[in-house]
Amino acid sequence: MEFKEKSFSRRDILGLGAAAPLVVGTAVVGPATAESTAPAATGAVVPPEGRRILVSCKLSMIANEIDGHSLSATERLSLAGEAGFDGVDFDEAGNFSPTEVRDAVMQSGVFVHNAINHDHWRYRLTSADPAEREKGVANIEHCIRVAHAAGGSGVLIVLGHGKDGSPEVVAERCQVELEKLLPLAASLGQPILFENVWNQMFYDHDAPPEQSAQRFVQFVNGFESPWVGWYYDIGNHWKYGQPGTWIRELGRQCIKLDVKGFSRADGKFTDIGSGDLPWGQVREALADIGFAGWATAEVAGGSLQRLIEVRKQMEEALGV
Repeated sequence: MEFKEKSFSRRDILGLGAAAPLVVGTAVVGPATAESTAPAATGAVVPPEGRRILVSCKLSMIANEIDGHSLSATERLSLAGEAGFDGVDFDEAGNFSPTEVRDAVMQSGVFVHNAINHDHWRYRLTSADPAEREKGVANIEHCIRVAHAAGGSGVLIVLGHGKDGSPEVVAERCQVELEKLLPLAASLGQPILFENVWNQMFYDHDAPPEQSAQRFVQFVNGFESPWVGWYYDIGNHWKYGQPGTWIRELGRQCIKLDVKGFSRADGKFTDIGSGDLPWGQVREALADIGFAGWATAEVAGGSLQRLIEVRKQMEEALGV
């Protein structure tokens, strides 16, 4: 699903200036000055403790300008903190260096738990062109370094597309390329997490529900590595299978969650909590597998008020 950035007024981000408090996890630290900043007091930016499920938004859900004024990465992260999110998924990693992301985290005091480079659709690990696969590997390497610099715990990738060959060929291509990345992922402590998308891999794209997640599970099992898993998008495959069943089938491979609504009846994505996705089943299944970790909104963003609305929708849907 694509979400649209929206502009909003300066009123939405009052307090982001020099006199604004910085949000570190759930703790508000006093006005930032040259002598005193939030990270300096703690030594690191950390998410809140004691919460089994932490909620975040994508960076691209946060508008990048206000009244013609471009917002810095620091200002955009700060907006997520003001909206009450526990952190941010940095889904514009390709536009920033690891140092720039680290500095934005330290200056804003808002935790970044993940990195994504959207070029994974163009430079696919399943491509028949070796040069495209090589570029895809380089992009993921960059994301791993960005996530590590930010203090996060993983990168999200789309594996590729089933149109690039037979099921066996595309699976083998991306596995070969991913094996090259595992030493870096392990050395920096950043698991590579695959998002389930409508890419015609490991499910029957034109078949009706109820489909199983077993082919997804088998693909990860083939690596025999703890450094790969699934960034399970709850809304994406409600079209094809029961989310409670998929969560239980993925089990420990379900490392992080993308969160949006979907209506089978209307065949379209919706706000979180709207549509006909069975959120009660989701909550029960997450409890059954002992899920603990990050859940990230992937819906239309916009103003500070809109971000607050999305955060509340997430908390209600996930029961946190």
